[in-house]
Amino acid sequence: MERNLTTGSVFKNVVLFSLPYLLSYFLQTLYGMADLFIIGQFEGVASTTAVSIGSQVMHMLTVMIVGLAMGATVSIGHATGAGDRRLAARDVGNTATLFMAVSVVLTIALVVLVQPIVSIISTPQEAAGGTAAYLTVCFMGIPFITAYNILSSIFRGLGDSKSPMYFIAVACAANIGLDYLFMGAFHMGPLGAALGTTISQAISVAAALAVIIKKKIIVLEKGDFRPCRPIIGKILSIGVPIALQDGLIQVSFMLITIIVNRRGLNDAAAVGIVEKVISFLFLVPSSMLSTVSALGAQNIGAGKPKRAVQTLRYAILIAVGFGLCASAVVQFTAESIVSLFTDPAAAGGTDVIRLGGQYLKGYIWDCVFAGIHFSFSGYFCACGRSGLSFLHNILAVALVRVPGAYFASQLFPSTLLPMGLVTAAGSLLSAIICGAAFAVIQRKYRPAQTEA
Repeated sequence: MERNLTTGSVFKNVVLFSLPYLLSYFLQTLYGMADLFIIGQFEGVASTTAVSIGSQVMHMLTVMIVGLAMGATVSIGHATGAGDRRLAARDVGNTATLFMAVSVVLTIALVVLVQPIVSIISTPQEAAGGTAAYLTVCFMGIPFITAYNILSSIFRGLGDSKSPMYFIAVACAANIGLDYLFMGAFHMGPLGAALGTTISQAISVAAALAVIIKKKIIVLEKGDFRPCRPIIGKILSIGVPIALQDGLIQVSFMLITIIVNRRGLNDAAAVGIVEKVISFLFLVPSSMLSTVSALGAQNIGAGKPKRAVQTLRYAILIAVGFGLCASAVVQFTAESIVSLFTDPAAAGGTDVIRLGGQYLKGYIWDCVFAGIHFSFSGYFCACGRSGLSFLHNILAVALVRVPGAYFASQLFPSTLLPMGLVTAAGSLLSAIICGAAFAVIQRKYRPAQTEA
């Protein structure tokens, strides 16, 4: 359903749009965490490590696809805000054509490169076979992952954040059931986790297509799917910097994973578990990015840039408030949280819980600073300045995250707390850069922002 986000209370629009997105991201993260939780009940540390490492690789690919799809969300949002339904339809058609081509190329390339990828990320020998099996199946499911994110970006560009929530709810329920079937009943280990994830993604895509066909949400003509250089150019000009930004963030975390993997199996398992927990806690910052980009795009398309700025401010307040609360709570509950994903009675289980608790206590502060720069990234994207998001992230990765993680690992070999703090420091630098860039943009364009 198309929804106009350019009128009414800005705060109310932020809340009403972000809540369904927050719930959909919660469900998506839940079934990712379910893989790790369920395999921890039926398998040992090696299988848990295989799923945690493999899911990190898949998360990196998924967020890059989501970032690229942001170009579609903004393009469709601009057209919707301007009331141009024909242009919106052409944006949708070109989005489908572009992303399906990308998914086919990615699938073929990555399936061929499974073993080199497992080797490059320094996967512990005990987990190498399971990681390769997990990635092979998940790589084959990339077209479904891509299709789901395309459909979600289309709905959000039209102002509808509820429908993607329903689709992912279907996928979550299917994934949990399939996980217990494949890993519990059939004892398929990491391969079973990958099968559950891939099949559930296919189910969510089928549900989304059924809704589009039944409700005729947007009327498409055959010519809408014909590649149009200006439309694809706009999608890519916005989406590519965001995809590169998200890719760089994930590459930095993969490099941190490589550094940790070389410390041993228990350290690798601890970091893998915490990455899953953090992906859950990043629900609010991530939902603010999507909310600011979608609402901001519609308001800018409608010629109301002041409302876009108000959206940004509310998003930052919500994200920072959540981050501070989460950080305070985790200082007292970190080990208990990590213990949910590993058996303390298993070999190495106690060390995994101790190391994971240390890492989480430092890493959790990233929720505060990430909430700030995620919100700014959404605003820059809505303005068509997504290159700024790429800039602040590459600086944070190159100057803080990766070198900081390396030196923290070398200087503090018995604890993961400093490595966790380094990730938060990287986001702090990003937040500072974003604030400075926003101040420059506002000074430059303030005379044009005269509407109420």
